[in-house]
Amino acid sequence: MLAKLGNGAVAGVTGVTIIFPLDMVKTRLQNQKPSVAGGRLPYSGAVDCFRQIVRAEGVRGLYRGLVPNLAGVTPEKAIKLAANDIMRGVFAERCGTTTDRLPVGYGALAGAIAGLCQFVATNPMEIVKIRMQIAATNPSAEQTAMGIVRQLGLRGLYRGTAATLLRDVPFSLIFFPLQALLAQKAHARMGGGSGKPSTLSVLAGSTAAGIVAAAAVTPADVVKTRLQSSAQPTPAYRGVADCAGRILATEGVRAFFKGTVPRCLTMAPLFGIALMMYDMQQKILGW
Repeated sequence: MLAKLGNGAVAGVTGVTIIFPLDMVKTRLQNQKPSVAGGRLPYSGAVDCFRQIVRAEGVRGLYRGLVPNLAGVTPEKAIKLAANDIMRGVFAERCGTTTDRLPVGYGALAGAIAGLCQFVATNPMEIVKIRMQIAATNPSAEQTAMGIVRQLGLRGLYRGTAATLLRDVPFSLIFFPLQALLAQKAHARMGGGSGKPSTLSVLAGSTAAGIVAAAAVTPADVVKTRLQSSAQPTPAYRGVADCAGRILATEGVRAFFKGTVPRCLTMAPLFGIALMMYDMQQKILGW
């Protein structure tokens, strides 16, 4: 158990550090709103957003909120990867098979349980990260991680929990069984037969599965970002349904897919690198 948690923590920190600038762009795109109804948005796309951040805030602006995010992602990824691994082992034993040959339904259930378990660490980490990522667009907003934590309090750190669960549970339900399937197929195409997937196969399968799962849950991620980005929007959102309804009424269906490309470009390599690191550690350390 401790070995799995340690593996997951190292894998998560490595992946997040590498892809953080893309996550910054994704958050800014999802949170942008026209100043007036039908007005022009601040960013025309991912590339324009990237350029504006660097021009206004420098390269360091792309890493705003990285340190508190790493502090949160350590337990978050540890819980997610370890919980999925443990549940796959439990279900494989029940089915009388190996984790690599676990039926898709059980793989999806293991992933969903992992997604449910991680929200304890995910929600506080993400709400602080989002507030710091958009702080430069609102000079009056709190700029430091500890300041945000003090401002929100324990209850505030779990603002938008329903939206987080609506994003993370379906993501894990889709990602983990698809990743296992694609990694096995990639291993077979590389001439590895039906044995345990190689590290390179794990990277390929995880990256492809990350694209599919990230795109599928982007609407929930947009709602979550809106709920968590502002301490007191005017008027305040009353919950997930109210937030989604107001986005639909004022910005249309397309608004639910803001940041889809940078989100896919973020989540695919993040989980590709994280799962690859997780697999490498298990093989090297014999865990």
